Amino acid sequence: MTIIDVWGQVTTERMARAPWLATLLRWTGADTVATTVPATLAAMDEAGVETMLVSAWRGPEGALISNEDVAAQVDEAPARLRGLASVDLADPMGAVREIRRWVDAKRFVGVRVVPWLWDLPPNDRRYYPVYAACVEAGVPFCTQIGHTGPLKRSETGRPIPYLEDVLLDFPELTVVGGHVGFPWVNELVTLTVKFPNFYVDTSAYALHRLPPDFVAYMKGAGAGRVMFGTNWPMLTPAQCLAGLDRLGLGEQDRDRFLFGAAKDVFGL
Repeated sequence: MTIIDVWGQVTTERMARAPWLATLLRWTGADTVATTVPATLAAMDEAGVETMLVSAWRGPEGALISNEDVAAQVDEAPARLRGLASVDLADPMGAVREIRRWVDAKRFVGVRVVPWLWDLPPNDRRYYPVYAACVEAGVPFCTQIGHTGPLKRSETGRPIPYLEDVLLDFPELTVVGGHVGFPWVNELVTLTVKFPNFYVDTSAYALHRLPPDFVAYMKGAGAGRVMFGTNWPMLTPAQCLAGLDRLGLGEQDRDRFLFGAAKDVFGL
């Protein structure tokens, strides 16, 4: 079985020391999130994950996982890992140059910015050069939707009006919203029906813990538009996939969820 995990990270010690992580670790029960490429590959092998997209993380205080870190991680396992770049929203032209430097749609296949790190919703003007650069590079923009695990404001993850504004202003941009979007699942339905370039992933949720409304969305308006993700190392692929059969997906929708949508969207 082919499986693509669209949200992982090979975390650094810098990220492991981030002050907001203490509240996130309370959810997972782990002592640390620091990990390595070999540990990542072992977790992938355990669950039959063929490819993982590993993300850079950038916030106002600087890089927690730099684009250089991600490039080295991908080079360590080029057959199994692909990168997602991140950028400094406070430096718009620097952000554009970073995307042009790293994002080649081969090793780096997209850009991710986590809004709650910046306390800026995605329709803030500081994102707009990033969107233009993603369209120019032909790659998706990935972000977080829904409530926030760490003790940070959740409002930045609300799909409407924030992502709706972006999708209206950039009709050529593909957007992937990670972390399910709970509690605003009805807003996901609206965006999915309205925008064919909007996708969602299930990262940060073990599949048996997906909200019932989201499972109904996967089988309804979201069929073919939802991708598998873990948020490794906060959750392992094996933990996330344990509830797969209970979702009751048909074979075509299951394949689309596990790898088909990601293959198309990220050009894998």
